[in-house]
Amino acid sequence: QVQLVESGGGLVETGGSLRLSCAASGRTFSSSVMGWFRQAPGKEREFVAAIGWGGSSTFYADSVWGRFTISIDNAKNTVLLQMNSLKREDTAVYYCAGRAGRAILVRAESYDYWGQGTQVTVSS
Repeated sequence: QVQLVESGGGLVETGGSLRLSCAASGRTFSSSVMGWFRQAPGKEREFVAAIGWGGSSTFYADSVWGRFTISIDNAKNTVLLQMNSLKREDTAVYYCAGRAGRAILVRAESYDYWGQGTQVTVSS
């Protein structure tokens, strides 16, 4: 079993930055994939970014490309999401997710483990 706990959300002005962290505990796999998703009120959960646990492969949604960076601190079993140039449309609850296997997938249904979410609000 894998436990995921997000932190780092908050309120930020348009153009600002936030860094989200996801601490993984329990049984983590060197061949797993970690991802970030988000869900705004009234909308479906959508893919944001994902990374192979080794850190060599990353993939981003078009909407965050060039603004967000996903990374892994293997020593701390932590997945980070650096968010820069934030826009109002980035406002959502952000979820950390994990799946066993090497394929980076973008569907939420493909992920086995989820954190509780952390709120990110971008104000104008």
